[in-house]
Amino acid sequence: MKQFFKFMFASMLGTFLLIVLVTLISVGIVAAIVATASSDETIITTNTLLVVKLNKEIADRGTKTKFVMGFAGPEKTAGLNDILDNLKKAATDKNITGIYLDLSDIPAGMATLVEIRNGLINFKKSGKFIWAYSEGYSQKAYYLATVADKVYLNPQGMIEFKGISSEMVFLRGMFEKLDIKMQIIRHGKFKAATEPLFLDKMSPENRKQITELISDVWENILTGISETRKIKKEELNTLADSLKIQTAEDALKYKFVDQLVYKDELLSLLKKQMKLDEKKKIPQVTMESYTSVPDTRTPAKGADKIALIYASGTITGGEGDDQSIGSERISRAIRKAREDEKVKAIVFRINSGGGSALASDVIWREIDLARKIKPVVASLGDVAASGGYYIACAASKIIADPATITGSIGVFGVIPNMEGLFNKKLGITFDWAMTNKNGDYISLMKPLTPYQTKLIQRDVDHIYDVFTGKVAEGRKLKQSQVDSIGQGRVWSGTDARSLGLIDDFGGLEQALDLAASLAKTKDYRIISLPEQKEWFEELIDQITGSDPSAKLKEALGADYQLYQYYKEIREMKGIQARMLMNITIN
Repeated sequence: MKQFFKFMFASMLGTFLLIVLVTLISVGIVAAIVATASSDETIITTNTLLVVKLNKEIADRGTKTKFVMGFAGPEKTAGLNDILDNLKKAATDKNITGIYLDLSDIPAGMATLVEIRNGLINFKKSGKFIWAYSEGYSQKAYYLATVADKVYLNPQGMIEFKGISSEMVFLRGMFEKLDIKMQIIRHGKFKAATEPLFLDKMSPENRKQITELISDVWENILTGISETRKIKKEELNTLADSLKIQTAEDALKYKFVDQLVYKDELLSLLKKQMKLDEKKKIPQVTMESYTSVPDTRTPAKGADKIALIYASGTITGGEGDDQSIGSERISRAIRKAREDEKVKAIVFRINSGGGSALASDVIWREIDLARKIKPVVASLGDVAASGGYYIACAASKIIADPATITGSIGVFGVIPNMEGLFNKKLGITFDWAMTNKNGDYISLMKPLTPYQTKLIQRDVDHIYDVFTGKVAEGRKLKQSQVDSIGQGRVWSGTDARSLGLIDDFGGLEQALDLAASLAKTKDYRIISLPEQKEWFEELIDQITGSDPSAKLKEALGADYQLYQYYKEIREMKGIQARMLMNITIN
């Protein structure tokens, strides 16, 4: 009888907890619906300040609605597309008086920053002011801040100004400790991309190409700062070499800032600038909220459309999502745009270091088909290299920023031999029974045979030949010429233009303008593809735990890139066209 009551009460408790959980989820969903309904539109008053903070990762494409597990309601994330559009909208919005750049560090790539900086420069043409303030500017934040009419700094603050470096992660030591042997099959001289797997530092050749790449990026940073702050590039380099900018007084002395003020003093200055009473609060709106402010610009009335297709992350087979490029999902989006007669041109926005060679070829095919029907402009973001360049090379035109990392035209295969880890470290052994000589092809628990290695080498060489052939066809170059600039070498956008890998410099806005020009259309609407998940799907993903990336990013911070790097290596399947080098520019 005791057992009966024990199980009965346990069952009742389980039922009660289930009811409570379902109730909480239901309340959360209702709250979310109410929050969504009430946040569809943000209303601002006259003389409002647009506050630009940029302290979160900036994706090419913002999220529609992002929920937190506490059911606090929707939290919209502004992407590069939203930021650029908001700057154009704010320039003509009579309620926006100016922009306040509240900057410290910006977790974004250099090409992304250049696009935002150019957007701010265009905003200034409206005659409205831009002010920047920080308690401490990182080098990236200061580069962006220099576009402002006034640059302010806390009297005890600092500015990082030292030149740039590129940090790379090498895994050889870890594999040796684990007794894992990485079997690498690559084409010819192509080795830099796989160096992290078998070296513990950069080879001289790799160091040379990375140094040249970041030197191009630094040159563009110096040019931007020099033009807006009226400081000669030679002087800027001298200041960086000697680390002269150490204190706020140094920054003021060398004209890096206009004034040293505390936050309360800055607010008083802003009120004077905006002609507000000292006792009143400054009307302000964040970049995220401003996305929902009604647009006063005249909307396009024509039937023409330009499809803006976003492809970000590692290239894989299957569906993928907003953080990865699934060949099925992206191919379907390109096909939809190609078959829609109202879509007059396609802008293919790429931010990827590559991935599966097969998946890259699947996407390339759809771009090649689309180009034969309507103009396709590839817009390269922070990085569009290896497979990321493979999917771009068939486009009618390719444009990139001078700071874009591109090229890396190369192919490799990596098969880890984990026999030592399981046998010597864990005492686990394996044995095989096979019907044919190569029934164990490919096993991770034994080394490849010479014959198997030869087969993989043949496949790698074939795919490299296909890759260079398609680049030659798309870019109207000789295949031998593509091979000479290929071999896995990475290039800056500056070098890529001189080598013929891209057509011109420009960002997302310029790509849309070029696509419209090629299609001979002026009155058009932009449709974004692939279609993003609705808010309810996002909510279910978070409840079921199928989207853990946000939580991991929050928990790991800057170390998230190491986890992501490990995850990409672990998930590699088949022949790869990717930049295995994780190039971080600091």
